[in-house]
Amino acid sequence: MTVSVEPTSVEANASQDPQALRPHAEHAFAAELAALAAQDDRPRPARWKLSPWAVATYLLGGTLPDGTVITPKYVGPRRIVEVAVTTLATDRALLLLGVPGTAKTWVSEHLAAAVSGDSTLLVQGTAGTPEEAIRYGWNYARLLAHGPSRDALVPSPVMRAMADGMTARVEELTRIPADVQDTLITILSEKTLPIPELGQEVQAVRGFNLIATANDRDRGVNDLSSALRRRFNTVVLPLPESADAEVDIVSRRVEQIGRSLDLPAAPDGIEEIRRVVTVFRELRDGMTADGRTKLKSPSGTLSTAEAISVVTNGLALAVHFGDGMLRPGDVAAGILGAVVRDPAADRVIWQEYLETVVRERDGWKDFYRACREVSA
Repeated sequence: MTVSVEPTSVEANASQDPQALRPHAEHAFAAELAALAAQDDRPRPARWKLSPWAVATYLLGGTLPDGTVITPKYVGPRRIVEVAVTTLATDRALLLLGVPGTAKTWVSEHLAAAVSGDSTLLVQGTAGTPEEAIRYGWNYARLLAHGPSRDALVPSPVMRAMADGMTARVEELTRIPADVQDTLITILSEKTLPIPELGQEVQAVRGFNLIATANDRDRGVNDLSSALRRRFNTVVLPLPESADAEVDIVSRRVEQIGRSLDLPAAPDGIEEIRRVVTVFRELRDGMTADGRTKLKSPSGTLSTAEAISVVTNGLALAVHFGDGMLRPGDVAAGILGAVVRDPAADRVIWQEYLETVVRERDGWKDFYRACREVSA
């Protein structure tokens, strides 16, 4: 017997509080999604809001025939996005893998928003994620009063996605205990979620798929079983290839975050953004940009996401405690906090970098002094 699940998705989330600090992707970019849907005349898989071509355009950006500009949500190799979108159009689930800060969650959210119009069917993976978060739970008051019944069942986001033909998301899959991870095997292979207490099951309808994210640094925490890994098509999201690409990513995200926080744009902030990106890339790569000096890398990841955080915090400092211009002193403390995670080892690495690289670099004297001041 197949059990039905009450519709949730877009209708339930059609409106969102305009005061939300971070609107869901389908709300924040509703105009772009609507413009794409209006001009998208290509074949769409069952229950998809857009064609695969339009989904890729939404993520990568472009200009539509009517002149509508679609802003890039992901700056990286086009082929990676195409493979990810194509995977969702098949019966295989998608695993986005990469080091911290490579936009796995960001890409996952925007893929779900473009494909299903709803990015909120989300399971957040942690060491304490229970099986019920993936399968279903129970309303215990109703369970005790009336016994197992459909009314007492509390569907998970994955169950809802299966019933509605939507895209579910599982964040940080390798953080979830292995026995809970394996709950997904039957769902992804048989497209069925049994409910033995009711003698029923939920069968996935066409349009259902699942996007999971996992962190490269978490290998060995809760490695995926070979049976589960086979159910995924794995797409590795790389770090930005060039400094210019990373500067572009940081600039775009800082501008978006700044608007949501009502922070004015910094007129000449690009110079400090480039400086933050340069520091992070050099320490991350263990070599200066010109390839002449080898460096020790600190214990932190120094990801693009952390660079965005450092610049956003610096912009807030400039606006509230400065003259509104993003300056070296505004980003110095944030860089120190990002680099020095291990107070003993990382502080030595940072001091060596300051004295051997930053101090001697043309045009970086103010930055050197600011970093020395906060490092003292």
